[in-house]
Parts: sequence; structure tokens; C-alpha cells
Amino acid sequence: MTRIALTIAGSDSGGGAGIQADLKTFSALGLFGTSVVTAVTAQNTRGVRAVETLSPDIVGAQIDAVLDDLAVDAIKIGMVSRSDVIRRIAERLRAHGRRAVLDPVMVATSGDRLLAEEALDALRSELLPLALVATPNLPEAAILAGEALAGDEAAMRAQGERIRALGAEAVLVKGGHGTGASSVDILVTPEAVFRFAAPRIETTCDHGTGCTLSAAIAAHLARGLALDDAVEEARAYLQGALAAAGRLRVGHGRGPVHHFHRWWDERD
Repeated sequence: MTRIALTIAGSDSGGGAGIQADLKTFSALGLFGTSVVTAVTAQNTRGVRAVETLSPDIVGAQIDAVLDDLAVDAIKIGMVSRSDVIRRIAERLRAHGRRAVLDPVMVATSGDRLLAEEALDALRSELLPLALVATPNLPEAAILAGEALAGDEAAMRAQGERIRALGAEAVLVKGGHGTGASSVDILVTPEAVFRFAAPRIETTCDHGTGCTLSAAIAAHLARGLALDDAVEEARAYLQGALAAAGRLRVGHGRGPVHHFHRWWDERD
């Protein structure tokens, strides 16, 4: 049986993040990927030059077109830049009785803001209640929780709990923006709290890490894994993609992770 995943996110013309990263991740993990484009960005490895958000009508129509026809096993939501688009996505997902992996993208790896200030409340009130799991990084978790940046694992857990209280079923607070020899993520669920740690990989080729991880979680949920197992497998995939990223030699800024590191022949 063909497993199908849907990404609802923005397009990255540089190919390293957004829709492009999600579809590469789905393919790398053996799923058929489908997509709903929420915005078009003009960007490369050096930064974002322009963003144009699509209308709520065409975003909603894309969601209906995919879900009316294809048996989608998992949904991931990434970049949604405006409150009217957020509300339409939430409306259509509720109409189809669907929930999603939510990556609350606010700022690009380059530092460029991708979520309008006015859209933050809509993200909290409309999308968090539809999240099977939300996957904020440390800055995003602090913003969603309305607190200072978490400085230790206890604070990460506390912010995860506060974000869960806004409606998300589970929250994965990602520690990639932290410091230290290990990169630690904290998963807060209704039943338990899980800690995931891996050696921190020092690289300038980390464009698309958040998109890739959330898409990988969705892919493994689509394959029937429990959430904690899906997170563990997704982290392992991302670790490999980060470790191999330098082999791609793409662009002159922060390069993308290597989504197909297990399959490409690098001899050339």
C-alpha cells in the first residue's frame, strides 16, 4: 500500500526548506508526497529576498483537492504567514476531520521573518488545537509560551507544557539552537515526557532542518509509528542528513541538509 503525506507550507526557490524539503523528505522515507502551497518565497542559501502569500481561497481549494481524492495518511503544516490563511487552513482541516504535525515557522535560518506579527494569535488559537504534535525550536517555543528563551531542559519542558495547554496534543521543544556537546529535544505528551539527545553537529549547512524534521515525523506517523518512535526515527534521519550536508556544496550561504544522503553516489 502506498503511504501518502501532505505538506501545507511555503515554497523555497532555493530548494532547501519549505515544500521542497518536505517533499524530498517524504520521498526519502518511502512516501508519496502531496503539497498545498501557502506562499512563494524568493530565497537562496543567503537569505529571503521576497515573500508573496497566496490567497486563502486557493490555499483552501488545494487542501480540498488533495483530501477529496487521495487517502492521506499524515499532514504536516509549515510556513503560514498570515492570519487569514491560517484561519482557512484550520477551517478546511476541521471540515475534513484532520489534525497535523505543526512546525510553527516564524523566522528563516537566515534570520528573515516569515510569520507576520498579526498572525501569531491566529496560529495559537487556530492551529495549535489541531496539532498532533507541535515542533517549535527554542526561540519559537519562547514566543508561543510568552516567556524568555529556555536556558535548560527544565525550562524546555515547562514551555512544552504551556504550549500543550494552548491545545496541542503533544509538543516537541527542539534544542538545536542551544549550546553544548549534545543537542537535546524534549517531547511533552499527555502520558509522559521523553528526552532525545544526540551529538551536536557543527556545520554551516543546516538550511531546512526544522522543515525536514517535522516532515520526517509526519512520514513516520503515516507509517504507523507511535509518536515517540516517530520522533526518534525522524531525528536519526536528520542527523544523517546534517552529517552529509557538506558533501552537497550548494550555494554560497547556509547550505541545505542532504535529504538523499543514503542513496546518492558522491564520487563525482
